[in-house]
Amino acid sequence: MPRLAPTAAACAGAALFASSLVLSVAVTADPLPIDPLPADLTYRPLPTQPFSVVKAQDEAMKPQVMQRQAGLLASRYDLANRPLPGVMMSGGRKPVQGGVRVKLPAGVTWDTLGRLSPQEILQRNLLPDGFKPLPHVKQASGGQVFPQRQIDEIARLEQRDLRRFDVDFDLPDHLTPEFPPPIFLQTQPHLGDVSRGQLLSLRNFYALMNGLVTPVQMEGLRLLLTPFPQEEFNLTEDRKVALPSQGVACLDCHANFHSNAAFHLTPDVRPQAARFRLDSTSLRGMFAQQIHGSKRSLRSVEDFTEFEQRTAYFNGDHVSATRKGPNLPDRTNQVAMMAQMQNIIDFPPAPKLDPLGRLDPARATPLELAGEKLFLGKAQCAQCHVPQNAFMDQTMHDLKLERFYRVGRTQNDFIELPDGPIKTMTLRGIKDSPPYLHDGRLPTLHDTVEFFNLVLGTRLSGQEKEALVAYLLTL
Repeated sequence: MPRLAPTAAACAGAALFASSLVLSVAVTADPLPIDPLPADLTYRPLPTQPFSVVKAQDEAMKPQVMQRQAGLLASRYDLANRPLPGVMMSGGRKPVQGGVRVKLPAGVTWDTLGRLSPQEILQRNLLPDGFKPLPHVKQASGGQVFPQRQIDEIARLEQRDLRRFDVDFDLPDHLTPEFPPPIFLQTQPHLGDVSRGQLLSLRNFYALMNGLVTPVQMEGLRLLLTPFPQEEFNLTEDRKVALPSQGVACLDCHANFHSNAAFHLTPDVRPQAARFRLDSTSLRGMFAQQIHGSKRSLRSVEDFTEFEQRTAYFNGDHVSATRKGPNLPDRTNQVAMMAQMQNIIDFPPAPKLDPLGRLDPARATPLELAGEKLFLGKAQCAQCHVPQNAFMDQTMHDLKLERFYRVGRTQNDFIELPDGPIKTMTLRGIKDSPPYLHDGRLPTLHDTVEFFNLVLGTRLSGQEKEALVAYLLTL
């Protein structure tokens, strides 16, 4: 089995990582060593320097950190603002971005790449970097990073600070979901968006939802909006905010029960250098989902809610959570109520779909109908994204992307290892949820179609790819 061997991290300005150990990982055929490994391979290390020293070092190195990440993104993607004409997200306030943004290696086209075997792509090192796992902006520290619009709105509404002093959000606003997202209730489908264009917070949730939800759901909503200590946002000296913090709320990431593209690191992988970036997923259609968490496959939203609250949110570390002040919600009187609220959040309307998730020929265009045919057949999408099952299959799949590239490379202190099995995400309302894949490595739906065309070997033509994107936009 692979051996994960830590080495000393080298970086211009060693102070950049003074507060966190960076692990590089070598992949060999050797068995795991029997010698003791550093304690923080599994557990989060305790601070070794005063908060004031770490904060000063982090602030001094922040420009370099952000410049390095910007360089990586620019080398992988075209980040320009190029919306699709006339195509808006479900709230009607933000256009959907179009076009393939992943950059190709020199001398190849998407058509020629799609005709090559995985072995040829591996041997010639032709897999686009944008198809490989996307590093966290600061892998050594990890943790939640919020987009600026979420930071500003929570500061205005609650005078709570979600701004980190060591990193900023790394993607341009036009490649993220509309903000604030609309809210659709499956108990009130006739009302459409009930958000009134506002971001749910402790200051406004009662006024917005009074008369629309039950007392149980209202209490669940209050808890989902209540901040609790989290790894980077807490009262202890290893926080990444300037002042001691109350923490973050569930809906700080899942804004209006959707997503604002906030990201963190998976809790389910160690060591730190191998933990992959994880985007905040939408909570729409939670009532139709039977597994939760990209890796853990938790079997109910109650399990997921309780586990995240118990383990310092997204680090899966109950030891660290206990030190910061864990929230231990009562399964009956709190967790169940939080789940009741999450389970009434609906998908956005899809007027071209019939009750079984198929396009209505009287409403769909010929291009969209051609895309549906591809989705169900040649493109193989429906093998996992089953229309009758809210476009998912309640299981996990391993795309085995490592067939196309050599694992073990380090990018911005993140070690590229195989993704392994990841749960099937729903495609309902998918136009509202950029960027795509579990780590946000694909900026647009066009990128996503190119990615799966290559990984699944479907050899779609250019016209077929456009038809498939047109179909996805109807969902």
